Amino acid sequence: MNYLQNIQQLVDKAMAGQSLSHDQGVKILRATGAEYSAYMAGAHHLKEHSFADRAQLCSIINAKSGRCQENCAFCAQSSHHQSSPPIYPLKSRQEIIAGAQQAEEEGSHCYGIVTSGTQPEAGEEFDTILSAIREIRDRFDVEPSASLGLLTEDLALALADAGCVTYHHNLETARSFFPQICTTHDYEEDVNTVKLAKATGMKVCCGGIFGLGESIEQRVELAETLRELNVDSIPLNFLNPIQGTPLENHQSLTPMDCVRAITMFRYFLPNKPISVCGGRETNLRELQSWIFMAGASGTMVGNYLTTSGRSKEVDMQMFTDLEVKIHGC
Repeated sequence: MNYLQNIQQLVDKAMAGQSLSHDQGVKILRATGAEYSAYMAGAHHLKEHSFADRAQLCSIINAKSGRCQENCAFCAQSSHHQSSPPIYPLKSRQEIIAGAQQAEEEGSHCYGIVTSGTQPEAGEEFDTILSAIREIRDRFDVEPSASLGLLTEDLALALADAGCVTYHHNLETARSFFPQICTTHDYEEDVNTVKLAKATGMKVCCGGIFGLGESIEQRVELAETLRELNVDSIPLNFLNPIQGTPLENHQSLTPMDCVRAITMFRYFLPNKPISVCGGRETNLRELQSWIFMAGASGTMVGNYLTTSGRSKEVDMQMFTDLEVKIHGC
């Protein structure tokens, strides 16, 4: 089986810091049967080389929900769609702090404060977020993260000064497919936000969502862009169609599509934390336990922005059964 030798060469190449080609990424996404199993074994090896048998958990709080001015086709919170998300202004500092305490108690290493909207504005809301971040840094071991939309240099500097460890800002999909998903801002604005956050010294958590109608070539394109930007960690999401959004009837992913995507990203970003987040329950189904063998080094626990996740007890049993250790900060 010549592919075994070829896959070992790819593993060696990735471990040596050499970049895989676009065509090699496409080949991983098209692999089936024993050939895919060999790719997965290689991805598992790459994951354990950098992260051993540990997994990191992250949690979020939907701190401000609904009425978003952007028209991202998958998002329930867009004011352009007919979905019915929860709508409320920014939660209080006390509520945000309580979420951080719960995240720490559940073993999360990172706690994300997420708000709807194009970008934060200087003023009372932003000051509340900065104050919450300072208190979280002072009181808890969990690392505060923020996902507030597009940034300016001043906003990025203020977040970094407050002690925000990580800024989360997804590119969502490939540059070539983005105009099919969002037309209210340009892809380069997202790229610029990633660069601004990194320039202030914050780590950047940046990934995307699969199953929007993109091609497998565009999934590889996204991995290549994230590699070029040298992001610090990568969240991988899978579309959970929401009624009232343009993609409400779109269901293109199989569980194996999901694990192949995880595997491809591990080869392209061999030493970066890769976390499986939104949509894992509905898309991976019975294959959720494969994520770490496929190359992931973490996952999100608890609820997402407008949809529910699995219970803590079920996830913890999965980690135990897999002999995966939960690793803190």
